[in-house]
Amino acid sequence: MRNKLLFSIFVFFFISIFIALGSWQLVRLDWKNELLNKIDVSLKKEPVDLMTNVPEDYLKIKTSGVIDFDKQIYLYSLNEKGAPGFNVVNPIIINNKNFLLNRGWIPFDKKNTKEIDIFDHKTILGTLRKQSKANRFKPVNDINDNYWFTLDRDDIFQYTNKNFSPFVIYLNNNLELPKPKIITVNISNSHKKYAITWFSLALSIFLFYLYVRKNTY
Repeated sequence: MRNKLLFSIFVFFFISIFIALGSWQLVRLDWKNELLNKIDVSLKKEPVDLMTNVPEDYLKIKTSGVIDFDKQIYLYSLNEKGAPGFNVVNPIIINNKNFLLNRGWIPFDKKNTKEIDIFDHKTILGTLRKQSKANRFKPVNDINDNYWFTLDRDDIFQYTNKNFSPFVIYLNNNLELPKPKIITVNISNSHKKYAITWFSLALSIFLFYLYVRKNTY
């Protein structure tokens, strides 16, 4: 009798854990849906003046500034078709504030060519993205060869001797070279799937418990 009681406690303990995990995923699902909706609304708005608005993720902006082409960064990247090349990233001074401007993708053979630097810096349309932490599994940046894999802030300071805003400006201007990256809502949202998994585990254990109880009690 004691073993049966312990078995029941053990089973319902894990059922409770799985139900709690599934419920937590539903809470996360609501939060993620609100976030995705906020981002979607932000991307559909007209650009606002960067200097008169508080910077935030996915904010569409318009501005102008002085671009530093001498400290241009070539960041390894794949284009939308999966072809390897570089994202061209420039320091830019806007109202005495330092930002990084991601102007878009170029193939390898366009590195250090003059044609990629033809750009009207007086009319900048872009989308702000908060800079994420450097991926520790990517190769180390080759600063001397100007061949970058991450926008590591320490490396950028070493290269430019400047500190920058945590928000990177992704250019939206209609250009072919460099080809600006189209910013979309690309945040994964698997909380519904996780919730179903946890609830399914709880149900499976409960059905197994009923089966065992019917055949052994």
